[in-house]
Formats: sequence, structure tokens, C-alpha cells
Amino acid sequence: MKRRKDWMSRLTGYVGRTARLSIDPGTHDCALFLAGAVLAMTDVDFAAPYRGRYTTLRGGLRILRKDGFEDHIALARYHLETRPTAFLQVGDGAVVDTPLGPALGVVQGPSIYLVGYERQEVMPLTSAAYGFTV
Repeated sequence: MKRRKDWMSRLTGYVGRTARLSIDPGTHDCALFLAGAVLAMTDVDFAAPYRGRYTTLRGGLRILRKDGFEDHIALARYHLETRPTAFLQVGDGAVVDTPLGPALGVVQGPSIYLVGYERQEVMPLTSAAYGFTV
């Protein structure tokens, strides 16, 4: 998977368009947010088979498990190379532990953008357990 020459402007546009969206399973959740960022940067949509196929997070997990993935983190791990947090760069994916379980976000310099229940949330990059290189 290779980033387009204009990946930065495409990623900035994507993150800006999604900034005020709240979580909507099957349409805009953490797995689809990261996959959307990857799509914006590379034209590859590794989550295409899942978009619009579920309406709850539990339903999304059920579909992923039928396809052999333990969860949304395993889906990202299958398509992207795992990297320690110290090596993550702008546009890479990050795994953040939350009270509701692990979430996927997009690295933006010293921060990680995450899908929130009301709008995008921002956490420090140091809160990532590890991440994925795009």
C-alpha cells in the first residue's frame, strides 16, 4: 500500500469532514474512521466489505468474526504493518485503550484523532499502545 503524492491534503480534508460526526456503527466508527483515512491517502479501502453492513458495534464484531478476525484491531493488523508508538507518523493508525475497549485512531503529529460519541476527540500520541504504518 502506497500513499498518494497528495496524501497530506487528502487526509486533512478527510479528518476535517469527519470532525463533527459522532459514532455511527457501520457508517462512522473507529474502524471505519481509520479505514477512511487509509482510503483518502492510498485509494485502498480495506473496510469496503463491512461498510453499511451493521448498525451496532456488536453486529460489526459478529461480521468480523465470521470473516476470521477477532475484532476491528485484527482487521487493521491484517492490512497494515504494526509499529511501536515511537515510530508512528502523521496519517498512521493508533490503538488506544479506552474504558469501552481498544479503539483505532489516526495520528496527527503529537495527537491522535478518535471517533467520539458526540464528535471527534483528541488524545496525546503517548496514550497509544501501538499503531499501524500506512
